[in-house]
Amino acid sequence: MTDINHLMDPAPARAAGPAATPAPDQTFVELIELFFFAYRDFVGDPDEILTPFGFGRAHHRVLHFVNRNPGMRVTELLDILRITKQSLGRVLRELVDEGFVDSRAGASDRRQRLLYPTAKGEALARDFVAIQSRRIAGALSECGPGAEEAARRFLVAMIDREDRAAVERLVQRAQAARAPSA
Repeated sequence: MTDINHLMDPAPARAAGPAATPAPDQTFVELIELFFFAYRDFVGDPDEILTPFGFGRAHHRVLHFVNRNPGMRVTELLDILRITKQSLGRVLRELVDEGFVDSRAGASDRRQRLLYPTAKGEALARDFVAIQSRRIAGALSECGPGAEEAARRFLVAMIDREDRAAVERLVQRAQAARAPSA
């Protein structure tokens, strides 16, 4: 990747004064920029697949988590995505209408909505994971030995401290559910 620093105009000088914010460490500013570019390309691959369906990134996230956690409640998905019920409702309705997700009433509480991927939804989610896995594998390979564990620690550390345990439990639960039976 070429040096991106020359692509951006330097931030305008701010007047010094009591209300002035301290200048950020340039290392972090560059990491923030790189994070934006990495995210753009990471989600750009699935964006291309979603475009013909008229779907966006919210559809991708919903399908990812429903596929990883079949039978999850709508309320769990709201907690994970931190979007409004109205926004999730629109996205879910489109995924259900297009045959990617199945919404079923709970066995013990008929008011609960449990979400399951359909075969079509599983296939699309697998396509997303495959294309994004190739990007991650290539990046980790370029970084050398130990990069995977360092990247994992970094990403966990980026999550708000009070949410880390819940996120790790969610990831482990989904992983355990997908593990092949012995």
